[in-house]
Amino acid sequence: MVIKKLRLTNFRNFKEKTVEFNNNLTIIIGENAKGKTNLLEAVHFGLNGVGFRESKEVELLKFDTKSHGSVEIELVNGKNKLSFKIILVKKELGENARVEKSFFVGRTKKRQFQYREELLRAVLFTPQQIEILTGSPERRRDYFNKHLSIYDFEYKKRLDNYEKALRRRNKVLEKHEDRKKAEEELVFWDTYLENEASYVTLKRGEYINFLNKNSKVNSKEFHIEYLKNEFNKKRISEVREIEFAARRTVIGPQKDEFQISLMDGAEKNVHRFGSRSEQRLTILWLKLGEMQYCREKTGNDPILLFDDIFSELDVKNRKLIFKVIENHQVIATTTEEEVLPIAKLQKSILRI
Repeated sequence: MVIKKLRLTNFRNFKEKTVEFNNNLTIIIGENAKGKTNLLEAVHFGLNGVGFRESKEVELLKFDTKSHGSVEIELVNGKNKLSFKIILVKKELGENARVEKSFFVGRTKKRQFQYREELLRAVLFTPQQIEILTGSPERRRDYFNKHLSIYDFEYKKRLDNYEKALRRRNKVLEKHEDRKKAEEELVFWDTYLENEASYVTLKRGEYINFLNKNSKVNSKEFHIEYLKNEFNKKRISEVREIEFAARRTVIGPQKDEFQISLMDGAEKNVHRFGSRSEQRLTILWLKLGEMQYCREKTGNDPILLFDDIFSELDVKNRKLIFKVIENHQVIATTTEEEVLPIAKLQKSILRI
């Protein structure tokens, strides 16, 4: 199954736009601020129902449009053509503006999770994702949460349940004038959170094990350590006094950490000691893990979306990227003409 066509109405800077894609490699080339990333984001949005840059979904609509927009993707599976469409309708104005989304497979309206179940998966690679390594532990947790939620609806549900219940538990700790009454309330939340947290921790651990079983990129080997912060009755009893003093929950998967090392003779923590090139290669390793995980979970290869990553890579790693992607459909953006001769795959060039 491959993407053949993208149709946009009032999406980002495009009033009307239709783009056709190569079955192998499509390179979108042009100067900055011309809309290359907007096209890539439209593909991501059409496949997942969410963009990858907006802080508010209303920002996906063309700035000067008054009411609505749409993203439609045409897929080809053998001789069959399939149409997937998302219609965005702006609700309210000003600071309260929001977007209501409707999902269609052909002419049939679907719920978002039903829509996504029938589609290709996408692996997104952007230069900004290096912050998975250089940023806070929250960035790493967010990365793994988003990835696991794509393939495991139960994970997303349990994570949402945990986060909502955690806020309720913190409210109890914040307002504990009556210590006895607070402890009675905490009994319920402790049991509930332990149950939800156990699933979240289990699935995170399984994915980390998967990555460690697929640890190499060319001659480089990586290892990721999962530093669990478990929420269970034993730990709750150990930190109860600390929590009442701090007036907040101090344990649980919201405090998990992940540390990645490059196993190059000596073990090197890439977060703290990795060069920029080693950190880029580490992100590539994570992306290769996403690709392989998708293949195992769905039986299909994902489409690859590369947003201006070549400017971040030297010639050696550019060649490595093109070697890795030769059996996938890829849509890539770049400002650099020098990339074109390196890409020896069947390709289409789209200049904007």
